Amino acid sequence: MKLPKELINGFIIFIGIGFYFLLMELLGLADIYLLRLFNVLFVFYGTYRTLKSNFIEGKAVLVTNAVSALFTALTGIFLSIIGLIAYSYIKGGDAYVGSLSKTFLFGGEPSVMTYSISLLFEGIVSAVIVTFMLMLYWDTRYSSDKHGAES
Repeated sequence: MKLPKELINGFIIFIGIGFYFLLMELLGLADIYLLRLFNVLFVFYGTYRTLKSNFIEGKAVLVTNAVSALFTALTGIFLSIIGLIAYSYIKGGDAYVGSLSKTFLFGGEPSVMTYSISLLFEGIVSAVIVTFMLMLYWDTRYSSDKHGAES
């Protein structure tokens, strides 16, 4: 049984984000919020791979490709959040989350779940934005009336 490319590329996003997070942790940079903004590059990469594969396969319906791209990005985001929750509890739970970025969305001491839910919302928003940006990029490659294609 062959897994759908959306799941494979979502898993690639998860691996990329996970490796990047562990590298930042190893280098002692996990508390620097701005470095975490680079996570979006992994979302771009995995989603781009899905759209490129769809284009090569001749799938030219814009809406279908948008759904495929969004599913890829959300798969990577959900897997990453699940991984973060597991890692946080392994490293000490709420105490570990408190050691992460002090400037992140909260005052006080966030719990693992509060932290993870806020990252989930942030991830969903970034997945939607990445999907829209890549669909604008790929839009000129799909045939439609506005690009001079015959109906």
